[in-house]
Amino acid sequence: MGLFFREDDHKIEGVRSVGFARYREVLEGSWKALYLVGFISLILFIPFAGGMVYAILSKSTLVAIVAGIVGGAFAGPGLGCLYDLILRRLRNDKSEWWVCWKRAFKQNLLISILTGIVQCVFIGLAVFSGALMLWGATKPSLGTIAIILVGSVILAAVLTVWWPQAVLFSQKVGIRLKNTLFFILFHPGRVFGAAALQVVYWLILFFLLPWSAFVVPILGDWYVLFLSVFFIYRPLNKDFKVEDQIREAFPDNLPEEEYIP
Repeated sequence: MGLFFREDDHKIEGVRSVGFARYREVLEGSWKALYLVGFISLILFIPFAGGMVYAILSKSTLVAIVAGIVGGAFAGPGLGCLYDLILRRLRNDKSEWWVCWKRAFKQNLLISILTGIVQCVFIGLAVFSGALMLWGATKPSLGTIAIILVGSVILAAVLTVWWPQAVLFSQKVGIRLKNTLFFILFHPGRVFGAAALQVVYWLILFFLLPWSAFVVPILGDWYVLFLSVFFIYRPLNKDFKVEDQIREAFPDNLPEEEYIP
């Protein structure tokens, strides 16, 4: 995870590294904060997970939808706070994690709840369908499996770009959706790569149950989301001028840095 490397003694002042060096730098300095906020996010997913277990056992689509709505209302704010902290650490905001969490919770509560509900309803239906096909008497066709996987990757791609905008900017839904679609169009490799990473990560945990349950409290959702945002952050910052806007509004909040070419 990059936690067991020494700090680079040759870092140039005012120059921000890229690639693995940047990954290592951010993760070494922030993994504890990311883990704690991720653990809170994981706890807030419990209502959704419990509802989905009951939906699968009862084979009820209606229960799965209700679990997505109710569970998403709890899970959304936790995810919003996690995305907020990831973005703060990637732009070198070293504020205390608990202060960041409380501020993000208050500022992004409504949009996080709404986004969480939409996300959990779609994920819940995908998990519900996949579980019934996996354990059903009739095995699904390759076409059906492909449709579910492609749909999951597309959903993950949209959410990967949507969430950063939700916690960074106050926008109308139409503008945020347009920005999301155009960003995916201009950076398909990064976005779909990050989305595929998330889908593969959760599929591995799902198929390795119950043994993967021991890994979830450690990695939870924070690590895979950190990697995903890390992959898209540089073009995201460039296209949306994230740090320029924050530096203009709060001149002392961010250091003046340039990326290594």
